[in-house]
Amino acid sequence: MTTFAEPAAPTEPAPAAASAPAAAPAAAVDLLIRLRAAVAAHPGRPAVHGVDGSLDFAALDRRTAALARALRAHGVRRGDRVGIHLARTADLPVALLATWRAGAAYVPLDPAYPAERISFMAADARLAAVVSTDTAPPVPAGVPVLRPDTEAPSADGPEGDAPFADFTPHPADSAYVIYTSGSTGRPKGVEVTHGGVANLADALAQRGAHRPEPAVVGWNASVSFDASVPQWTRLCRGDTLVVIDDARRADPLRLAALLAEYGVTDLDLTPSHWQLLREPLAGARVPRLFMGGEPVPGRTWRELADGGIEALNLYGPTECTVEAVTTWITGPGPHLGEPLPGVRTYLLDDRLAPVTDAGAVGELYLAGPGVAHGYPGHPGLTAGRFVADPFTTEPGARMYRTGDQARRSAEGLLEYVGRVDRQVKLRGFRVELGEVEHALAALDGVTAAAATVYEAAPGDVRLAGYVTGGARPAELLAELRRTVPAHLVPATVTVLAALPLTPNGKVDHRALPAPSADTAGSAAADGPGGVDELVAEVWRTVLGVPSVEPTDDFLSLGGHSLAALRVVHLLRRKLDVELQLRHLLDADDLAGFTAAVRRATEAGPAAPRPALTARREAVR
Repeated sequence: MTTFAEPAAPTEPAPAAASAPAAAPAAAVDLLIRLRAAVAAHPGRPAVHGVDGSLDFAALDRRTAALARALRAHGVRRGDRVGIHLARTADLPVALLATWRAGAAYVPLDPAYPAERISFMAADARLAAVVSTDTAPPVPAGVPVLRPDTEAPSADGPEGDAPFADFTPHPADSAYVIYTSGSTGRPKGVEVTHGGVANLADALAQRGAHRPEPAVVGWNASVSFDASVPQWTRLCRGDTLVVIDDARRADPLRLAALLAEYGVTDLDLTPSHWQLLREPLAGARVPRLFMGGEPVPGRTWRELADGGIEALNLYGPTECTVEAVTTWITGPGPHLGEPLPGVRTYLLDDRLAPVTDAGAVGELYLAGPGVAHGYPGHPGLTAGRFVADPFTTEPGARMYRTGDQARRSAEGLLEYVGRVDRQVKLRGFRVELGEVEHALAALDGVTAAAATVYEAAPGDVRLAGYVTGGARPAELLAELRRTVPAHLVPATVTVLAALPLTPNGKVDHRALPAPSADTAGSAAADGPGGVDELVAEVWRTVLGVPSVEPTDDFLSLGGHSLAALRVVHLLRRKLDVELQLRHLLDADDLAGFTAAVRRATEAGPAAPRPALTARREAVR
């Protein structure tokens, strides 16, 4: 998970080009040991709340032990990998913990992903088993499929009814393999260790991110996104986990109600998701926010800081166990913060020499116990990104080349500059543009393809595809939605006679035309066409399309939650009406949404927006 804040006024002392880690314990306690302690200390405390029911810590222990025993009975052993193909229910943390207790590493297989992608990941990971509620998930033939409520046969088995023999991992044992977008056109797995996860939990606690008292944690991120790891593993310190299902996660009003229902104290989310939740939470107690996955805009930073809302800005790549640098969102503007305890940060030039001059650009390298094993099955790629650390005497120490360009301000603050490759972040997802291009080029009727990003409006960054050939954009987008995850599907596809080239014959991505979009005019609601024309005009502007029809669906035109929020804000400002995001998301098409807008105009002017309310009086 990678977050970059915008440059801002200094609020911290100047660090050196290569930072020394803060003091850290010699060895972090493994999370399974901590889980056993939590079960023993508070067996009746609520552990998991899900749409399908709740579990206390005693029930969580029984269910995870039963599934772990069943996995072992099906041949799963230490070092194996188990696919987790489950929706967001109470079964999900049960399966993850059971995999660990059986000695294996888990591999998320998001059921929302296309079957072709799941099949590839399952084969590439060489799974020993899969946990799924589907009878035939898209995994290789011969791989055992177990339900999350499976129990091992106890009839005359070797373990019989004896207490479950728990597994205690070595710090170097694999904890999980999460697949990220790959520049070669195929996703690549990142193999992370138990030691890295344990150190992350300890480091966040030392930094004060975790309260000493039990918390209620809203699990918001997809299990396929590494930001999920510090969320669901809070179970291991005795916290209560609320598994947020897809339906409520996508509906800001229902999500706000869920947070209030269970008294959620901690919530991890992207800044984009916060923009959707901000109004439903206005006037309510806001949980402590863990923000990551994309830049924190200056306006959002100031709103949270000025409102006394407890919030952290988090930065770190998947290859370094989720988080590496954090800071509390306080002060006049965004900044990255300082390394977590045990993390070493280096700003280096292309010869691995420290970059020390203020304003000089270098590449950011990270080292410490969170550095992953690498990319399984890709030794060359691993060797190119995980390199020897020449700045420490620790034997065999490696550092990870993040690909992020950064610089130090005159005051010593670390500022993000850009990428050294073509990786981008969209709404919290890491996207390799090369993978999008490979997916486009593989479609029928396409002779060449390119992809880039553009900013449709301030803060609204979108993916754009370009192809040559006789294919129709609508058909290409429909086919892509069947083969790649939604975050890899461009908002638009433009057909060109030829792709622009540089003098050396490579695609000139900077010369690709911007997707055509009409500019929003100043038509008033009482002008020609009235409300109907104004709503259509806003759709055209926000979606970047030349025309819309009454039967058009917002999401099918490339809309997403952030774009929907912009539509609602524009119409509120133009019409001064009480319009909610759900009015757009619940509408079947443009005609249905326009009818909702007309009803809002008849109801009168919008009420003033309530202020945010801090959960506690002051930020730590």
